[in-house]
Amino acid sequence: MSNQTPAHIVWHSTAVTKEVRQKLNSHKSVILWLTGLSGAGKSTLANEIERKLYARGLRTYLLDGDNVRHGINCDLGFSPEDRKENIRRIGEVAKLFVDAGMIVLTAFISPFREDRALARRIVDGGEFIEVYVKCSLDECEKRDPKGLYKKAKAGEIREFTGISSPYEEPDSPEIVIETDKQSLEQSADIIVRYLESKEIIPTG
Repeated sequence: MSNQTPAHIVWHSTAVTKEVRQKLNSHKSVILWLTGLSGAGKSTLANEIERKLYARGLRTYLLDGDNVRHGINCDLGFSPEDRKENIRRIGEVAKLFVDAGMIVLTAFISPFREDRALARRIVDGGEFIEVYVKCSLDECEKRDPKGLYKKAKAGEIREFTGISSPYEEPDSPEIVIETDKQSLEQSADIIVRYLESKEIIPTG
């Protein structure tokens, strides 16, 4: 799949800009990119963060890994090539939400550093916040909320991250959350306070 834009396709500038939308929303727009193993708690944490932000009247949207595979990415499998395209598409969708002036949360395993780096590069500096939802493989296997590890070990699921496909830990994420050591409330509060400290959202 080519990422080259044909020469006859020209960007059309709009009167209502990202900055104008941010001003209307009274907060900046960013991507909170939650990455980690299956079972680490990404979706649960993303939901709790969004709940807290929404309660404060902030504009948010949550893109969840399983949910987007019911729609925009329903044609993709789990080969390395499809995983790459999965993350590329989500990065582009997340960028649209940033342009709309919103805080977008993404909860994806996104196992490869290169793909996460690409998602970071497509937005402006400071607009991509990588959150490593860290949890030991043993603990993720114990939790196994969807029964996926059991199926992967039985050979029913191919190319499963952590078992038959690698997970590349972030080198320098903005935030590290250890869900096997920190409560859900503590974890969500750490991220909300980070957004406040960077003046992305007003202090509550």
